[in-house]
Amino acid sequence: MRAITTNDACPVPIWATSSRRKRVLRLLLTLCALTALFATATPADAMDTAHAADAPTQAAYLADRLRENPVHVTDQLPREIPRSTAPDLARIAKKTGVPTYVLVLPMQSSTDGGQLLGAVHDRLGRDGLFVLFGGPDIAEARAFGVRAPADAALTVTRCELPYDAGPLRSFERFADVIAQGDEKATARAEAARETYRDDEAADMYIGPSDRRNQSFLTGILLTGVPLTILLLAAFAGRGRPKKPVLRRSVWGAALLSAAAVALTATVVFDQTRSSAARPPTPADLSARVERVAAGLKQDPVYADPESPRVLDARQLDRLHERIRDFRRSDGGGPVYVSLVPQTPASESAGDSGLFAAAVHAKVGRDGVYVVADPDDGTIDVYNHGLRLDGNRLSFDVPDSVTLGDSRADEADDHLLGERLDALMTFLDDTPRTDRPWSEPAPPAAPSAADETALPPLFSTDFWPGLVVGAFAALLLSSVVAGATWIVRAVRRRSPAPEPSGRLPLTAPTEPSVSYLRRIAYAELTALTAGFTDPEDRYRAWDHLDAALLLVDGDPGRVRQPGTDAATLVAVIVLARAGRAALAGETADLCCGVNPLHGPAARRHHVRVSAEGNSRRLLPVCPPCGDSAVAEPRGIPGRLLKLPDPSLGNTRLPYYDVTDGPLTAVPQGIARLIDKVRETTGVH
Repeated sequence: MRAITTNDACPVPIWATSSRRKRVLRLLLTLCALTALFATATPADAMDTAHAADAPTQAAYLADRLRENPVHVTDQLPREIPRSTAPDLARIAKKTGVPTYVLVLPMQSSTDGGQLLGAVHDRLGRDGLFVLFGGPDIAEARAFGVRAPADAALTVTRCELPYDAGPLRSFERFADVIAQGDEKATARAEAARETYRDDEAADMYIGPSDRRNQSFLTGILLTGVPLTILLLAAFAGRGRPKKPVLRRSVWGAALLSAAAVALTATVVFDQTRSSAARPPTPADLSARVERVAAGLKQDPVYADPESPRVLDARQLDRLHERIRDFRRSDGGGPVYVSLVPQTPASESAGDSGLFAAAVHAKVGRDGVYVVADPDDGTIDVYNHGLRLDGNRLSFDVPDSVTLGDSRADEADDHLLGERLDALMTFLDDTPRTDRPWSEPAPPAAPSAADETALPPLFSTDFWPGLVVGAFAALLLSSVVAGATWIVRAVRRRSPAPEPSGRLPLTAPTEPSVSYLRRIAYAELTALTAGFTDPEDRYRAWDHLDAALLLVDGDPGRVRQPGTDAATLVAVIVLARAGRAALAGETADLCCGVNPLHGPAARRHHVRVSAEGNSRRLLPVCPPCGDSAVAEPRGIPGRLLKLPDPSLGNTRLPYYDVTDGPLTAVPQGIARLIDKVRETTGVH
């Protein structure tokens, strides 16, 4: 029997006295009671509670990574900056001459880079130069306890290098400036500001469309130049004696020009890649999915530790409770929630369905997989193997849950806790089916290597270019004469107004002023001609009157220079609404995404900026309304953009270009008419 040691260091048997035996028995009974109490909770409950308590903050997690390695590259951007570039960043960091810590994270609109670096420094407890990459660009740099001209180095890097320089080249330039010291770095920053005050640095890479243009131009020159030499020589020698030597010289010059064009094109158009991004390794492309899958095996809610927290402890407990209840419900099952950003540079190229399918394959368990983006606030739901109505999950989840509303847009956490709770309610109410239902296999993400590889120069549009070059040399004079005749005919001809149903398909997003003049004249003329009945004055007189006020009562003025694009669009909108009123159609609203689309059917909160989460409540035509639901990120590309007179050729959304009557379009046609009268001083 084992003995214990008392305070007087004497060994005493553990069962030596009856009193001690009683105390031990009471202790054993207490332990048994506690064991029984905790046994009533499921292992998942205990695990969820432990994870909720132990989940580190974003700054603490990043500090731990930097404690392991002074360069931390996220696994979320393998298409832009794969994790395998970390050794190169570490090599460059040594050039600064001071302890340097590098964080490469996805760009997050809600994160203040300076505050994040300060918090990471406090958690790490080490002085040095802290550098934050937001994607491939250096977003912020701060020096703590060391002398390093971080601000000057940032200025030089942003001024001297174009946006597509890539992370390694940008960091190399940044480190070189840091190594120069305060005085030289400050002088270089001032020089960079002065040099690039008006002009940005030239792009370093071209895209696939640029390569097609290069191929097309090469093909045109390769046939056009030699053939032009032959045709000009034949024309010059017409009616003169034929000289074999001269003929051979002409053919030689033509062949030499073709060879010169081919050689020059390969030297000038020598680009092979469209980006500075290195092709990721298979490990780079699988790292994030494996990380998330491993987390979901431990806890059904995985919050990306590299992102700011969007669920507090209470919301997390509530979500765990709802997930447990759903799992135990009739026809329910597991729910896995991934709070992870979805970016185009990720392994799934921003496709949340592809990401969910990959995570499901790694987790190896059927269930509902929810992908919630903590950056833009979107929520996507995918059923993999549960007996739930798939069509309801695919098409009937409310926008307030998947996209959020104006309150969610304004909140830093996008109200994800509240919306995920609403999603669980939706899952509870989803009809059960007799058989399990699974999402169809999504198409594979595009190859990261193929995304950045340019096609060969002598391919794609090179072959059509050969044909075009030959025709250009043969028929140049005819084409010029024909084009001149066509242009003049188009200018003389006023097109008939198009039916309103075709407008969303044919109306341009960046119309030229000449196009707007033609359409405005045609629409205004058609409206004027439509007043054939005295009763028409009561239906559409206000529309015609407002349109004429904009052109001082003369429809012909819309065809003359001097009328700006915003005014022409307002005339078109009023004329079309007037013609609809004459026809007895409802035309109270005009599409607020692009007024040239014609009548609107309803109002909808739409995304109006490709960056960030800016939204506006606008009337939308049916195609724009469908896009706002199915592809909300496509709406900014559908906005009508007009030239801003104060910015040269720069085009902005129509409601930002002018403060005139056109800004009233989102409020309806009646408000547009009132705005015209207010602007022109007519009451």
